[in-house]
Amino acid sequence: MPDSRPRPPDDHTADAANGRESSALTLCGARLADGRIVDVRLGGSRIEAVGTAGSLLAPCARIDLRGHLLLPAPAEPHAHSDTALTADGAGPGAPGPASQLPEDVQRRATEAALLQLGHGATALRSHVRIGGVQGLAALEAVLQARRSLRGLADLTPVAVPRLLTGIAGADGLAMLRDAVKMGAGAVGGCPDLDPDPTGYVEAVLEIAAEHGCPVDLHTDSDDPARLARLAAMAGGLRQGVAIGPCAGLSRLTRETAGRAADQLAASGVTVICLPQGGCCGVERRGTAPVRLLRAAGVRVAAGSGALRDLANPVGRGDPLEAAFLLASQSGLRAEHAYEAVSTEARRVLGLPEVRIEAGFPAELLAVRGEQLTGVLSLAYSRIVVHRGRVVARTSAVREYCDSETGGGPGLPRQGRPESGPGGGA
Repeated sequence: MPDSRPRPPDDHTADAANGRESSALTLCGARLADGRIVDVRLGGSRIEAVGTAGSLLAPCARIDLRGHLLLPAPAEPHAHSDTALTADGAGPGAPGPASQLPEDVQRRATEAALLQLGHGATALRSHVRIGGVQGLAALEAVLQARRSLRGLADLTPVAVPRLLTGIAGADGLAMLRDAVKMGAGAVGGCPDLDPDPTGYVEAVLEIAAEHGCPVDLHTDSDDPARLARLAAMAGGLRQGVAIGPCAGLSRLTRETAGRAADQLAASGVTVICLPQGGCCGVERRGTAPVRLLRAAGVRVAAGSGALRDLANPVGRGDPLEAAFLLASQSGLRAEHAYEAVSTEARRVLGLPEVRIEAGFPAELLAVRGEQLTGVLSLAYSRIVVHRGRVVARTSAVREYCDSETGGGPGLPRQGRPESGPGGGA
């Protein structure tokens, strides 16, 4: 992983004698989404205090965030770690398909998670295929990647079986139960690809109820009757059900899609849309009708989907790109678009809410900029905080050549602001 090699997270003043995981850290002069300029003190994995800029003077490590917007960290609710970063091995002139050896899957899954962590995603849910010739090997590799990422990011695999019904599905059912015992954090799958989609969903929900784990299903949602049955069955599962990418809803009439949205809202099913398009070569291109779903009361989260695999060789795995696409193509307000990749994404992962207030988890993203609209447009420099520690930094400097005329047009240069705690670049 030449471009994304993990390092121990920043631990500025750890007390080795007490065995503390981290100590206090103050983020100074950060701008919040409501326009306030504040200092934020972190202690352990929580936010200890938030005060006006310059008010938190207790001695501890400090990071200057002047010129940065401080946000709750995004989460990635729909990744594919086992197939990530495989596109280069499948194109014309390539030596052959990407290796499926467990150590290679683990390496790619780790690198993909680090790429997404650098974008700000401190928690990821990854759909991992089980069954066939590989059996549970890919899942074990992703679980190994999860262990190697401990302290940097939280990676949760979703077990995705192939078939679950009929004689051919018997092995899939047994393997799905084994996957949960191994450590899969959720059960999922692609009911659209099974000869009996309703039976597939019933089997997944049954196993989820047995083991007390959430459900996350791939479906195009282009069959209203099938979607209605899924919503009816999912309503009784306490652990929660998510479906996605649901691009097929956009190909239904508005009236039919509206009825489906009402059914999903009534059952409490969350829709995870993929603004960049489908994933895994299963879904056709397009994205779910986000505004229609939100108007019906459906919880909508947004993910990145494919990351440089056959389904999307140029995927970025960037939550802010997903939010940008929701704002630019689906017409969501910037704050609602960001909620889809942060608040709602964390909720579907079963993670606690993050607010920049005392007592909330210290899962934060600082991005150079002053307003959310600008951040979603040009999110270059980022600082990522996970469990109260800085775990990733991305720095970008924009420069312009000097004017040959001598007078110069006064073009700006990106640099450290000099105008005080609230100054801009």
